[in-house]
Amino acid sequence: MKKILVIYYSQTGQLKDVVDSILAPIEKNPEVSVVYEELKPKPPYPFPWTAYQFCDVFPESVAEVSCDLQPISCDMDENYDLIILAYTVWYLSPSIPVTAFLQSMQAETIMHGRPVLTIIGCRNMWLLAQEKVKQKIKKNGAHLIGNIVLTDKTNNLVGVLTIAVWMLTGKKDRFLKFFPHPGISDQDIKEAGRFGENILRAVADDRFTLTQTDLNTRGAVTVNPALLIMEKRVSKVFKIWSDFIRQKGAAGDPKRSKRVRAFMVYLITAVIVLAPLAAILASVLKIVMKDKLATEVEYYTQNSLIKSE
Repeated sequence: MKKILVIYYSQTGQLKDVVDSILAPIEKNPEVSVVYEELKPKPPYPFPWTAYQFCDVFPESVAEVSCDLQPISCDMDENYDLIILAYTVWYLSPSIPVTAFLQSMQAETIMHGRPVLTIIGCRNMWLLAQEKVKQKIKKNGAHLIGNIVLTDKTNNLVGVLTIAVWMLTGKKDRFLKFFPHPGISDQDIKEAGRFGENILRAVADDRFTLTQTDLNTRGAVTVNPALLIMEKRVSKVFKIWSDFIRQKGAAGDPKRSKRVRAFMVYLITAVIVLAPLAAILASVLKIVMKDKLATEVEYYTQNSLIKSE
């Protein structure tokens, strides 16, 4: 009997839908046992968010500050054939509960010596978050063998608007009955089962032959050079804001409320004014930096950790 452990945190439920779709072919196989471990922060993060709550988790997300988690319920000494880590992206970083897990002794115990497959469900920027996850997987003594990414494929500004409405209302409806549904499309989620077929074949093979190249032939990872440029620039600004806010206290400290609200204003301004300008600049740089970007795109489509960001 082959055994797979799935560790995930899905605040809205969308990521769990993605995981369920990918693992559907595997769940049908009686020779494979799948164990699910949902990460549960304490206290739980709210959903829907208020605008202030949504921004108050920003500094700790960027700084990779962990939160308290409920005890892990799975058997940490089990000899799992594969560990799947599914996560969403908060402010260009893995969500805080996932960061908390990866920094824990439990993660080291569970992951050490094991192959790990990551599944990411996010809006459109995930590259730097995955670099942070890569580093922690390596630190925990595991080896990353694959990555599957599903994103919101709508226009960047439209995606920001629809996701914001979803996060602040809890309703995954078409905003004003005009805009597209927020998040990853139902069709993309439904079709994600094709990756499960690759995973099942690899698990059934004692040599575990799954590779990122195999997954990429089925569309597992696509790197947008323009978004890569934007992400790297935004991450530097986020670091400055994160440090600035955290100087006034930890999450929830009223002493930092003015700085959190200032960040809210910046974020709205950045989305409306700066993002379109950054997109134009990224389009120009994509031409000027063509060769350098080609090398970086190749790097981000594989799983080796050969440099730090």
